[in-house]
Amino acid sequence: MSVHYTLNLRVFWPLVTGLCTALVCLYHVLRGSGGARTEAPEGADGGFPLLKVAVLLLLGYILLRCRHAVRQRFLPGSPRLGGHSAFSPRHLGEPSLDILLESYYEHEVRLSPHVLGHSKAHVSRIVGELVRAGRARGSPGPIPGGALALAFRGDFIQVGSAYEQHKIRRPDGFDVLVPLRLPPLVALEPRSLGAEPALAPAFHGCFVCALKAPPGASGGHWLRDCKAFADGFCVDVRGRRHLSATLVLRWFQSHLQRSLATVRYSLEGRCRVSLTPGGLEQPPTLHVLPCRTDYGCCRLSMAVRLIPAVHLGDSVFLVAPPPPPSPVGPLSELPGGLRADALWGVNTARQEQKLLSWLQERAPPGACYLKCLQLLKALRDLGARGLDPTAATQWGRILSSYVLKTVLLAALLRQGAPAQGWDEAHLGERLEELVQLLRDCLLRRRTLFHCLLGPGGAAAEVGPLPKVLREATPVDLLATFDRQARELAAARLLSTWRRLPQLLRAYGGPRYLARCPPPRNQRPQGFPEDEP
Repeated sequence: MSVHYTLNLRVFWPLVTGLCTALVCLYHVLRGSGGARTEAPEGADGGFPLLKVAVLLLLGYILLRCRHAVRQRFLPGSPRLGGHSAFSPRHLGEPSLDILLESYYEHEVRLSPHVLGHSKAHVSRIVGELVRAGRARGSPGPIPGGALALAFRGDFIQVGSAYEQHKIRRPDGFDVLVPLRLPPLVALEPRSLGAEPALAPAFHGCFVCALKAPPGASGGHWLRDCKAFADGFCVDVRGRRHLSATLVLRWFQSHLQRSLATVRYSLEGRCRVSLTPGGLEQPPTLHVLPCRTDYGCCRLSMAVRLIPAVHLGDSVFLVAPPPPPSPVGPLSELPGGLRADALWGVNTARQEQKLLSWLQERAPPGACYLKCLQLLKALRDLGARGLDPTAATQWGRILSSYVLKTVLLAALLRQGAPAQGWDEAHLGERLEELVQLLRDCLLRRRTLFHCLLGPGGAAAEVGPLPKVLREATPVDLLATFDRQARELAAARLLSTWRRLPQLLRAYGGPRYLARCPPPRNQRPQGFPEDEP
């Protein structure tokens, strides 16, 4: 995947100004400290004035900005926008949608590869030290050590948009899986809850893990030998012992606190770290604050979610706690003897990374898959403006980053590889198609299934998957939300899309693009005039 570096004027010119100011000040200090310095005649300029340097730099900045504005102002739109697009400029002074999208992407969406690379490397070093310390400490929980102790496996898995190259705005949030090592005498029998008839759709993506004897172990002796582990980390579900996500998460947070105390002193010279427990509904968050000796160009405060994970095989993990099942809060009472503290979520991030890489390898040069996904996220963020906190939270849950990524994968897999028409010249068209597909899924005209769960998933493209995932019931990612919530989200999505040029002018890029709002009769093609 090629990365294009462009000059960031908002960073370049302040740096140049500061450097030149420092040089001029140093010149005056050295010149003034000379013992044999002769006095200048009265009225003569004894040195190059600092004001002249500042004026010259300001003029250079203004000239470069004006040059950039003129280029954007007279840049011709693509042929696609010249005839049939509803966003085509009807007046000579209005920039086309492609110019607006490109300007908004460069100024508000795109991450600096330099800053993102530094941030990921910083997170990797800190989490690596923490995990190694946790592995060396052993288990501080109900089983202080020995063959039945739960422990860190010693590695960590970096997942999420920052590692799939579609994170937007700021590299200040990261997700890291911390795999756990189960005792050798313990084996798991995971089972999907998608086929449970009495279970609400919110829980169809969850799993339960029953304990079973490993191959070759005697049943009676095994139950007696692993009793200490079962009492410390398991609960009874339908007469069998199941691994409890709640108990494992509680142990994990306690073990992280002890491990952080071990490495805190060694990290003081680079950063300040603190751990915020997530309770029983969220994984703990490691906060990394920069020190004065940290990176001079990448001084960012970062939050790293550390997620305990149990490996199922083929880079698929069960994670604790499971994702929030509904937009209203914690897990409720479950039917059929199930327990909320025994539910696990599934994480297929590594397989999804393989799927994205597989699509990118077969894409023509200059394909804009990930750029479309980034702009779709930015469209969601623009749609959240003006909402009250409750409505904004529900909007973000319905149009989560995972749902938007699944929409992109569904569109690409439906077209087959290599998908055609995903070059930069068709960016606006492809973004419009993704909005249409998302609208149809919200209105139940289409079903948005998890791309890897069930027999119809994309397993052939990403390699083998565990049997429990291949045989799982397909999970509709939007089935959690009721009809009214989905229709309101669809209406908000259409309203945001129709006002996209006006929003991009108001919130994106240089202010010379915000000269006038678009005419009221400019609406994108392909959508009905009335909202649902």
